[in-house]
Amino acid sequence: MLAILAVCCLPAAFALLFCADEIIDRVACRWAEWREQRRERRTIARLDRAIEADALTRDIDLTEFDRDGRRPLEQIAADLRRLGGHRLAAVERSVVWHGAVIDAYDERLRAACRALGIPEHLAELEGVDREIERVRVEGLLHAAGVTLPTARAGHRQRHR
Repeated sequence: MLAILAVCCLPAAFALLFCADEIIDRVACRWAEWREQRRERRTIARLDRAIEADALTRDIDLTEFDRDGRRPLEQIAADLRRLGGHRLAAVERSVVWHGAVIDAYDERLRAACRALGIPEHLAELEGVDREIERVRVEGLLHAAGVTLPTARAGHRQRHR
């Protein structure tokens, strides 16, 4: 009985012997992949702790991004850059045109602030206070990653 069992298992033993290098290679590859994935997860967790990723997104209402009819933040940022360029290059334009560009620019600033959960008071202020608030909001948007045009050196801005 033992001899029959040995003869039946002999082909499996030969296959195991001849394929041992393939089996060992597969196990070693799986082990290396598992270690690499573990290392990546640990690195991401360390980076999250280092930059406090949760603190950056804590004040942003993520349900606002899923709302139907919401303009994409990329489109709002493109409008801000376009209007900001018009606002800064309004030397040869009329005061009425410049005022309309400023109002449209402020409306896009408010939309970007709503999308990112940044508090702003542009609608409530007038004159110099509104300009100061505009600079503050532009700084907060820049810190959030929205690139806006800035005044160039030697550029004279028009005031209403």
